[in-house]
Amino acid sequence: MTRRVVVTGLGTINPLGHDVESFWKAALEGRSGVGQITAFDTSGYKATIAAEVKDFDPEQYIERKEARRLDRYDQFFWAATQQAIEDAGIAYEDDDPAAHRAGVVVGSGIGGMISFQEGVDTMRQRGPDRVSPLAITQIISNMAAGLVSIRFNLRGPNTCIVTACAASANAIGDAAELIKRDAADVMVAGGGEAPICEFAVAGFSQARALSTRNDEPERASRPFDAERDGFVMGEGAATLILEEREHALARGAKIYAEIVGYGMSADAYHVTLPRPGGGGAARAMQNAIEDAGLGPESIDYINAHGTSTQANDSTETAAIKAVFGDHAYKTPVSSTKSMTGHLLGGAGALESLVCILSIRDGIVPPTINLENPDPECDLDYVPNEARAVPVRNAMTNSFGFGGHNAALVFAAHQTAET
Repeated sequence: MTRRVVVTGLGTINPLGHDVESFWKAALEGRSGVGQITAFDTSGYKATIAAEVKDFDPEQYIERKEARRLDRYDQFFWAATQQAIEDAGIAYEDDDPAAHRAGVVVGSGIGGMISFQEGVDTMRQRGPDRVSPLAITQIISNMAAGLVSIRFNLRGPNTCIVTACAASANAIGDAAELIKRDAADVMVAGGGEAPICEFAVAGFSQARALSTRNDEPERASRPFDAERDGFVMGEGAATLILEEREHALARGAKIYAEIVGYGMSADAYHVTLPRPGGGGAARAMQNAIEDAGLGPESIDYINAHGTSTQANDSTETAAIKAVFGDHAYKTPVSSTKSMTGHLLGGAGALESLVCILSIRDGIVPPTINLENPDPECDLDYVPNEARAVPVRNAMTNSFGFGGHNAALVFAAHQTAET
């Protein structure tokens, strides 16, 4: 019998909220998490805005001494994971054999970027002997997975995906595959990013990726709008608890949804630009739908990658049309990056969470700031207000620099065998 994978726990720290329900409420209300950068002095920077996580206190989750040793990225993922594990109601003692069947896959595009910058600054200003002995463990992307495995005694598969802005979608898809092939029963899956520092903002600005609508931060992230001028950098994390279905049923777990489809592809075209026409993105979506055993007409909602860059939004629109045909015009599509900013490697996990909550509640969040649609972007993007609509199957897209494409399909949990 094919092993099925369900979602039994959720957690998040992001610019709209410090937990799942506050985030969801803000998203449905169409709030923006974007504002002026407070993390550093932006004088001389082209982009001075970002979607920061406000008033985050890591000591709500992590003992003070330990928290000070961690990069902000690790703190976000730790906190989101603790929420998700508590939501799922799982716990493993030191001698618990089940701990060997529980693992972690984390996705991050960059890892500890703030710690990296601070370490280089220290070395240049004070000499190599003043670099922190913790510098390397604060920087490496996989440390978030290592930390939560230590904290929660998860002794099964443990790995890290680094595929730029597709990373946490790949993490969730790969974690589901581990459960399907009986390498684990429970997987912590998700990702995060904390890139709001001088070097990252300067680098993405020089790549001409960021919006410079600095005087109107709340209106700066505007996917599919004709006046979009780039994405707004965001930060945060989201975690899903994936569980083999029979394992979840046996312990009476709450089941949010089932993950039924995972597709990947490569553009094989350019380091930053998507392949014109969206062929790579289309193949990822098509692969996910086929993996789910569904037809395009069965997808009730698409959470788009929708970055608010000129190239992404028109290319993703073309890809959706290629896969869905006429049904593309009947399928609600929204980009929650219009509110959260772009969490880079953490985006796919947060947007998976949106799909799951849309299934749970029968409502899809809006694409805010969509005021003057680009003629090349002519789908139903749920502009500016949330919409009540039954959602049985929802798909989320994630595309990363380097041409990495990933798509996931979540479905309402069916109690009968299918």
